[in-house]
Amino acid sequence: MIGKTVKVLVDRPLGSYHPKHRDMYYPVNYGYIEGIMAPDGEEQDAYILGVDEPVKEFTGKIIAIIHRYDDVEEKWVVAPEGKTFTLEEIRAKVNFTEQYFKSEIIM
Repeated sequence: MIGKTVKVLVDRPLGSYHPKHRDMYYPVNYGYIEGIMAPDGEEQDAYILGVDEPVKEFTGKIIAIIHRYDDVEEKWVVAPEGKTFTLEEIRAKVNFTEQYFKSEIIM
């Protein structure tokens, strides 16, 4: 999947809070890829990096996959074409939620 272009529909824009966990702030845009089902029975979730304003949708490339060892789903990391991030940069940008899971970032 890495390198594939996908369209992310954003349901938690940058600057918003989680609907159930009101203390969880989203420093990045977060959403899902319509039509691709994840193992949890919901559409595939994705973090969007490299976009510094809230958006409703975004088309970009999958640059990494976050594989969670203690959850049934993976998270995809999507960025603008040509934009790159190091493993450490990705980990820092998604830590606001990934800190609660044991995971690895596959690039």
